[in-house]
Amino acid sequence: MTTPQEEQEENALLPATRRALLHRIAVAQADGRAPSLTAAVVRGGELVWSGSRTSVDGHAPDGDVQYRIGSITKTFVAVLVLRLRDEGRLSLEDPLDKHLPGTPAGQATIAQLLAHSAGLAAETPGPWWERTPGALRPELADVLGENPVLHPGGRRFHYSNPGFALLGALVEELRREPWDQVLRREVLEPLGLHRTGTDPVAPAAGGWAVHPWADVLLPEQVEELGRMAPAGQLWSTTADLARFAVFLMRGDDRVLSADSVAEMRAPAAPPEPGDLAAGSGYGLGLQIQHWGTRRLVGHSGSVPGFLANLSVGVEDDVAAVVLANCTSSAPFWSVGPDLVRIVAEAEPRIPEPWRPLPEVDQEVLALTGPWYWGTQAYLLRLLPDGGVSLDPVGASGRRSRFRAAGDGTWTGLEGYYAGEILRAVRRPDGTVSHLDLGSFFFTRTPYDPAAPVPGGVDEGGWRGLRQGT
Repeated sequence: MTTPQEEQEENALLPATRRALLHRIAVAQADGRAPSLTAAVVRGGELVWSGSRTSVDGHAPDGDVQYRIGSITKTFVAVLVLRLRDEGRLSLEDPLDKHLPGTPAGQATIAQLLAHSAGLAAETPGPWWERTPGALRPELADVLGENPVLHPGGRRFHYSNPGFALLGALVEELRREPWDQVLRREVLEPLGLHRTGTDPVAPAAGGWAVHPWADVLLPEQVEELGRMAPAGQLWSTTADLARFAVFLMRGDDRVLSADSVAEMRAPAAPPEPGDLAAGSGYGLGLQIQHWGTRRLVGHSGSVPGFLANLSVGVEDDVAAVVLANCTSSAPFWSVGPDLVRIVAEAEPRIPEPWRPLPEVDQEVLALTGPWYWGTQAYLLRLLPDGGVSLDPVGASGRRSRFRAAGDGTWTGLEGYYAGEILRAVRRPDGTVSHLDLGSFFFTRTPYDPAAPVPGGVDEGGWRGLRQGT
């Protein structure tokens, strides 16, 4: 067993890693010509590094300085919607009209809105909504326009800012109070995100536009976004978003369970061909990206004067937050993934010590070992959480983990067998005849004649092939 002090020492980054992180953000701030850039890294559920670069002598932002985080706001709104689902107030398959009637997007399901697959327009009608007052769009009709549906629902991923304005209005309709007040009570306060909110509270960075061909600045106005606020209004800090990253990896039963957060991280929208080639997708309020062999979830944010990125590597247990106060910066979007990569590659995650199970179900233990689907060999393993895994012997074949359902069956969690039921079929004497997985029979020997193999087994059994026959 490790002590708390030993765990803290294990989690501390090596000097070389810390310098590599500082070098990466220094290059990003210099090459991207950002007035300031601040970043933080989380590992093992703790903030292990933070750094910043600035164009102002003698001043550098720390983890308490607020920046506008743009579309990362959408992930917070998605958490509120999933909370309503977990309370039984709605189903993700409900059409919006069931809970928020009277909009031209009423046939879109809540899941489609969360995953940007409802087919809605990307932006509002009228002038650029991020640079004009929300008072210009006082009603949802002003946000959507007369014909907001551009594509059939559920058929393609098409990012929609108005779609999250609808989700914010849905939260307000069911909670009977403003969405940002609900957010503070149900998410921000329980998670300790005291420096996150819809309005800046000093110290807060000012937003700037940097001239594309000269090293000069132009102040960006900060607008109150009104109905569009759920799409990009929030301000936050690297310290707060670091805590939020831990929540997105592990869940928190005061806000959302680990299972519900994992559901947010799973792909939920059909990707466009370009996105598929680039290895990107979208879950329920979360972007999904593949950078090399590494899978990251999180979200980016961009509003005039500010850029933000939250990149979470669940498998590596490493996350990064990067915030800058400029309207655009060419190398910005790779900084967060690079910070995760630097830590994960320089200091790979140390696994937990192996420990035997405290107890075991002997009937389940007897099922472990080799099974055959026809002639394809598989191994059934008992997992520490009481579930099982079924893996092909060799590189090819369908594999999945299964969660115990409590009635002697298991439910598939991934891949081809996601949602399928695995059960052991027993003979009248109690011995196991075979495993049934979605109508596929797995037997202890290839085409076991003692099991009811579909199509039967030739009575002559296995044989060689005589010369000339």
